[in-house]
Amino acid sequence: MTKGVLNNYKTEEIRENQNPVVRWILIISGFVLIGIGILGMFLPLLPTTVFFILAAWCFARSSGKFYYWLHHNRLFGKYLRDYSSGGGMSVKSKIYSILFLWTGILVSAILLTENLYVRILLLAIAVGVTWHIASLKTIKETEN
Repeated sequence: MTKGVLNNYKTEEIRENQNPVVRWILIISGFVLIGIGILGMFLPLLPTTVFFILAAWCFARSSGKFYYWLHHNRLFGKYLRDYSSGGGMSVKSKIYSILFLWTGILVSAILLTENLYVRILLLAIAVGVTWHIASLKTIKETEN
């Protein structure tokens, strides 16, 4: 990415800290949060979006280059941009999210635990997250 593209992308959201120690701590934290967010794509009880939002916050205070990279990543950048621009999700994203959520929860509840209370808790979490996703603003699908 050229420096000109990055300068054009800088917004009021990006405020890089001038202390190099703080910047490195924020950069490392951002990548750790991305790792946890990626795990959340596959683990049913671990959220994904919140970790990407926190990583974006860390990068906005440490590195405009990484902030830009996160928002334009081919795997999850579009979802982060959509969420941060209006707090919404496309219908397709909602359907995939809910399907993956319920698949993970049901596999966990049926195959990984025999405790009735844990199963009830997992189902309650699935219902709550489904309600949250369904209640988010629905945005029109855009091309990258």
